[in-house]
Amino acid sequence: MMKYTLLGCAFALSLGLTSCSGSDKADETPTEEAAACFYSYNPGTTVLEWASYKFTEKKAVKGTFTSIEATGLTESDDPISILMGMTLTMKTESVESQDPSRNEKISRLFFGTIGAKEITAKIKMLGDNGKATLEISLGGMTGELEGDYTFEDNVFTFDAAMDVANWNAQNGIDALNAECKDLHTGPDGVSKLWSEVGLHFSTTLKSDCK
Repeated sequence: MMKYTLLGCAFALSLGLTSCSGSDKADETPTEEAAACFYSYNPGTTVLEWASYKFTEKKAVKGTFTSIEATGLTESDDPISILMGMTLTMKTESVESQDPSRNEKISRLFFGTIGAKEITAKIKMLGDNGKATLEISLGGMTGELEGDYTFEDNVFTFDAAMDVANWNAQNGIDALNAECKDLHTGPDGVSKLWSEVGLHFSTTLKSDCK
């Protein structure tokens, strides 16, 4: 009797195991692999805007550079590494403020006085707190500039206030203000051109996902 009982248990156990095995296979569904994306620099999307300020109340005069070249470029599955290795170079003679006469004066009197034929900006640090540090070279001097950045949907933006006096460029400000004294005189009768310049940089990375 014990023999038949043991055989019966073994048979029932084998049926149970077979049934469970079949159930697992039925529940299995193939998983899709996550798409592999590679990112690269897209030069047609890059914009660098500046804002200088005149009058005591700081009225903004905005502009950009028409010649912007990027170097140190790579392709990677990590978009942050693309940005971290990038250096932008702006030719100062390409300054554009929507006024040809003003463009010539900025190029000759400001950049010419400080001997700056180009400006370079290299992204050195992108923090988790939304703060970024750029290494700026202007007129033979290199210094760091901290600002705020965002990176969303492949779009990188950077905003900061740069005091060019910290790059030994105050004499360029003074030369430009002396030439344009009347144009920089506000309602209070004071002729003022601030050394602080607002900067906005943006670029959209190109993604290729497979």
